[in-house]
Amino acid sequence: MLRVWLYRFARDRKANVAVIFAIVLVPIIFLLGMTLDFSQALRKKEQLDAAADAAAIAAVRPAMLMQSDSVAQATANAIFMSVANGVSGLAATPTPTITVTDVGLGRTVSVSYNAASLNNFPKVLLNSASWPISGTATSQAAAAPNMNWYLLMDDSPSMGIGATLTDINNLITATAPSKQPASSSQNCGFACHETNISHDGGTKDNLTIARNNNVTLRIDLVTNAVNQLLNTWTNCPQSGISGGVMQCMSALNNTTYKAALYTFDTGLNTLATLTTPTLAGTQVSNISLMPVLYQNCVVSTSCNTDYGTNIAGALSSLNSIMPTPGLGSNAAGDTPQEVIFLVTDGVEDKIVSGASACPNASLASNNRCQQPLDTTMCTTLKGRGIKIAILYTEYLQLINLGPSQNITDSWYMSWVNPYDGPTSSTGKIAQNLQACASPGFFSDVTTGGNITQALTDLFIKVASSTASLTQ
Repeated sequence: MLRVWLYRFARDRKANVAVIFAIVLVPIIFLLGMTLDFSQALRKKEQLDAAADAAAIAAVRPAMLMQSDSVAQATANAIFMSVANGVSGLAATPTPTITVTDVGLGRTVSVSYNAASLNNFPKVLLNSASWPISGTATSQAAAAPNMNWYLLMDDSPSMGIGATLTDINNLITATAPSKQPASSSQNCGFACHETNISHDGGTKDNLTIARNNNVTLRIDLVTNAVNQLLNTWTNCPQSGISGGVMQCMSALNNTTYKAALYTFDTGLNTLATLTTPTLAGTQVSNISLMPVLYQNCVVSTSCNTDYGTNIAGALSSLNSIMPTPGLGSNAAGDTPQEVIFLVTDGVEDKIVSGASACPNASLASNNRCQQPLDTTMCTTLKGRGIKIAILYTEYLQLINLGPSQNITDSWYMSWVNPYDGPTSSTGKIAQNLQACASPGFFSDVTTGGNITQALTDLFIKVASSTASLTQ
């Protein structure tokens, strides 16, 4: 009888829905409550994670990198708490754990927190009054170092080339025999600065002709670029800063910069020894093209000026001047980093003692060596820890020049063209300059390109430091 009754009860479907609903209602309410509390905990975690990110970044900003660890910790703590105090629904406002680690100029900052998000369904359903949340943010950056900049500008005769193809053609036209029958160098796109023009029966050197015809030369562009670097820059993002790019970057990075200004041709010419960028800037107007006695004036007892690009010799002279670089920090006893900032067209033209001293090219007469830069001295300088930044003002391929496009520079074809191809940016000249530069510190600009912008961009690249979140 009992078995029958149980069988009938099991088969009876009256009011089963209500019973089943009652049975599953408890876990449904539990899951809904847990979902709500978990979602709220996630939103609070996102807010606290953002606070930790902001705190970590704040402690490695350029200005903060020059401060002590305790100042960095206090700054990070203040940034975190300014956000955390506004997060509602926490069991308590969390106090972050902030770790600052300095290694050399680098700083790593870690900001972590532990908090508890109050539950709307405590104990009875979830058996907990709060949901634990935590997070960590890590940032790192290298402080921009104090630096001594040795600006080394090529003033050799090849820098007298017209700044653009239009300038080159205008100078070729202005020096044509029909225009300048007494010019010392005719049909020439170089403003050769000759001091004994009477030797060739002339009355004007080509530099004078270029100036009289408002022809802009490459050395003029170099001068303008250095002027913006040291004297006048209108685009500094920080207001109230006078001077050039160097003064602006010094203020932005909270660093100390000094500058020395040199030109080079047959040797190193000192315009300003290491001083403030502003004082060095007063000598920019003294950058000038090297004069030669007359064309084809080669080595003899009385004539030795028709060569004039000893890049390796200038670097060697700087090597004897520059001290061993320091880290560039503000720590007691530390000294600035040392940087050579070279602007050149990259072709050496110098007198050497024999073929072994001219490894990259054949010798012309009278031991005159014309070749891409010999990088031996670059290796020596970098081995001392000195940085080398190079702006290559590409050597123009002097083929088919002039208004009729049928003038070819024979000297160029013999001595430079073998190293200037297939393009000026890929030939042996460019390769050696890039090998000379410190990694990442090489840039080039074509004839007619914006040398001022290129020089500014390269300087900012060398001087800049950035911070980033790593976790």
